[in-house]
Amino acid sequence: MAIKEVLLSTCWTTAGNALPLPGKDLSPLSLRDRIQAAAEAGFRGFGVLDCDLDKFLLDSSLSDLKKILDDNGMEAVELEFLTNWFTTGDEKKASDVLKHKLFTAAEALGAHHIKIATDISGGTWEKDHWAKELLKLAQEVDSYGTKLAIEFMPFANIKDLATGLDLVNMVDHPNVGLMVDMWHIARGGTSLDELAKVPLNRIMGVELDDADAVQIDDGYSDTIHRRRLCGEGDLPVVGLIQTLKKIGWTGPWGVEILSVEHRSLELHEAARRAFDTTAECFRLANAR
Repeated sequence: MAIKEVLLSTCWTTAGNALPLPGKDLSPLSLRDRIQAAAEAGFRGFGVLDCDLDKFLLDSSLSDLKKILDDNGMEAVELEFLTNWFTTGDEKKASDVLKHKLFTAAEALGAHHIKIATDISGGTWEKDHWAKELLKLAQEVDSYGTKLAIEFMPFANIKDLATGLDLVNMVDHPNVGLMVDMWHIARGGTSLDELAKVPLNRIMGVELDDADAVQIDDGYSDTIHRRRLCGEGDLPVVGLIQTLKKIGWTGPWGVEILSVEHRSLELHEAARRAFDTTAECFRLANAR
């Protein structure tokens, strides 16, 4: 089903047997094959994870990747995942290396945004420190021509939309905003009415997905193992789309599917199912 909206296949949607756990995040599939499969399914945007980028660059260049994306009609590119930018010491040094890699890639690929992490360690955090470091990132990324989308998660220090919005309001820089993910909205207890009050300039990215009404096990296990295709769960995906459109969001619209079942699918089938189910949600959203 062809739709007018630009759907972006986030990195996990075509990653095959890979998931966001230490030592398990590298996709066994080539970026070229994944981009082609996403394009054939109807996606016009694509997300690249840092370790997959590293693998690609072992024998290819950023210009090679840009050509593959362009040849497959990818209008929007997402890069992820900048972690530990809020730390100090050796962790911060490693994060700075990752930052340089992602910023450089974003410039070369014309990325729409870079996803940046929050802290899932469970420790305490100082909001003023976070705001200061986030402002530094926002100022630095300006010369690379991209934006930063910070992802709140119910099991992280930035646990919900309200907490995330408070932080980006403190920073108050046009290069940084929120990543609005359906799963994190729902599991974090954020209502669509609350989302509707967020100014458009505070949103930098959107990710669509679905899930059962009731969470199973801890939040992290639920989010990486039990998401569902859009429209096949109990979350208000259509309502989220409508709410974001009323705010003024025009895309790209990321599709982030993480589940045991989805990882077992053949690449082209995984991409097709992810696109078709999300496209149906847009058909319903636009018809109401």
